[in-house]
Amino acid sequence: MRLVTFQHPADGSGAPRLGAIDPAADQIVDFTVAAPDLPRDMIGLIELGGEGLEMAAEAVAGAGVGSGGEARIDVAAARLLAPIPRPRRDLLAVGRNYHDHAREFHDSGFDATSGAEAVPEYPIIFTKATTSVIGPGDPILSDLDPTGSVDYEGELGVVIGGGGRGISKEAALDHVYGYTVINDVTARHLQHRHKQWFIGKGLDSFCPMGPLILTADEAGDVGQFHLTTRVNGEPSQDAKVADLIFDIPTLICSISAGITLIPGDIIATGTPVGVGIGFDPPIFLGSGDVVSITIDPIGTLENPVV
Repeated sequence: MRLVTFQHPADGSGAPRLGAIDPAADQIVDFTVAAPDLPRDMIGLIELGGEGLEMAAEAVAGAGVGSGGEARIDVAAARLLAPIPRPRRDLLAVGRNYHDHAREFHDSGFDATSGAEAVPEYPIIFTKATTSVIGPGDPILSDLDPTGSVDYEGELGVVIGGGGRGISKEAALDHVYGYTVINDVTARHLQHRHKQWFIGKGLDSFCPMGPLILTADEAGDVGQFHLTTRVNGEPSQDAKVADLIFDIPTLICSISAGITLIPGDIIATGTPVGVGIGFDPPIFLGSGDVVSITIDPIGTLENPVV
């Protein structure tokens, strides 16, 4: 299922609604109408687990094309928000998790943490502030970085369903609810200056997310997910998730070894080679730029820079 959080144009309050995209019709089935017993937010739906997905699937089936009523709205008429507009806690993220990007970052002069080795021995885990999350089409606020070093990082986001601590690699994917697209926007000079990366990566608007959550039951072989990034229409990143140094089960196992994961947690799994600091000289984002990240089969996340 392709789950979304959106605003309905007929709802003057602008209250977020929950729904599912019917790709064949390019419409959203509005759960507010089609499934009024479902929770009103994505985290509530995630907490229901399989039961919630069954109820959502029944709602989609019951709101068939041509069924009439107000249960459907064209995707183009709605405003898509981040699937989880305000996570419960800071997002988890992974640094230097593609071989070529690890070397790219190591050689850039902006990495104050790697020492002599470019490729890490263990996963590098950091966090991004909940207030950094924005949705598709929302502006990235480059003026919040006084150093003028805003960079993009296209990444696969993993949404946790069943929480837990001490999750094994073998069981890890059973704890995944679905997948989304994330732009791990980074102020490179701030990242270097503060060493631990939080300030450089946690500024307001520095975590675009969306356009939807593709649920794990429909994801297929995640290793074959294909990530591409374009800046102003020009290609910059191109990789498959199978190229990760530390795969998704390893990340979940490593994080949960002593930290309890909870439903709705988000893990940004790392970015491939092709970010702005990989160029000589570095190419940073500025007002008027547009970053578009596509992960097939999830969709495209596009945001302007102001």
